[in-house]
Amino acid sequence: MDKILVTGGAGMIGSNLVKRLVNEGNDVSVVDNLWRGKLEYLEDENGKSVIDIESKFFNYDLSIPGVCSYIIEDFDYVYHLADIVAGIDYVFANQGYLFRQNNLINSNIIETVRNSNRKLKGFIYVGTACSFPLTKQNSLDVIPLVEEDLYPALPESAYGWSKLMGQYETELLEKECNIPTSILMFHNVYGSPCDFGERSQVIPALIRKAVNFPKEEFNVWGSGEQGRAFIHVDDIVEALVLTKDHGLGKGIIQIGPSICTSIKEIAEAVVEISEKDINIFYDTTKPEGDKARSADYSKAKRLLGWEPKVNLTTGLKIQYNWIQKQIAKDELCID
Repeated sequence: MDKILVTGGAGMIGSNLVKRLVNEGNDVSVVDNLWRGKLEYLEDENGKSVIDIESKFFNYDLSIPGVCSYIIEDFDYVYHLADIVAGIDYVFANQGYLFRQNNLINSNIIETVRNSNRKLKGFIYVGTACSFPLTKQNSLDVIPLVEEDLYPALPESAYGWSKLMGQYETELLEKECNIPTSILMFHNVYGSPCDFGERSQVIPALIRKAVNFPKEEFNVWGSGEQGRAFIHVDDIVEALVLTKDHGLGKGIIQIGPSICTSIKEIAEAVVEISEKDINIFYDTTKPEGDKARSADYSKAKRLLGWEPKVNLTTGLKIQYNWIQKQIAKDELCID
């Protein structure tokens, strides 16, 4: 049994990871300030938390230096998922804040690990495909990204830059402290449980609009031609579990499919799942981010034995049903 700390453990990815680690017999604790995460995400099918909230959950703001110092000595592994992230509208409207907060969060947790009296068996850092250079993602003619494309660096957003800084500091941690690390760069993750409100990312936002239609307009930010490599949270959790045993000390590994799916295709799929007569409106006055990207995941396959398994259509249906139930539940509470 390993003692594991998951930062951001009450979010979509974190809560699914925590449940998997607990089911495999590990002693898991969570740090999360509940900015987007929720304690209910850590509950099983019977409404019972999979960890002891009183002793294993810490509502900490990791942007505050030293906030985790007194607990870090207890763990064998740290999964660092915590960051400030949201939909493209929030990201581009709050770049300075987001850049500063993520740098503080990353530096503080890494410095805490660095100064710990107990040497970790492994530190797993979660990065993002947004850190790849804009020049590799500004064409609709998609060439799958490889890890070596990361430098020379030129992320489009402050979010991408902040996550890249965290990657670099993680590399320094391994080099200077001899702590084995793994850096996984995630492409666009979707699934449940998730934030589907005003700060949500593209898939949950479109699903919310479809569920609420016609009370809410079904508008898409940008032309819809922009594309992403969408990956289901179950596949992400599998990669996180595998990297603890096979990815430490192996450098940067990107996790995502080789297929680039346009936002237009996602919107049309969501409308089809909804079975509603919806006219899709593309708001080209809004930002749409990088043009397109996909992943050459051969390194993940070679080192981790990982490849994506959840079909996009299946994943979208599962997420649609989850959000639909949450909205219905919220409406009952209001009534």
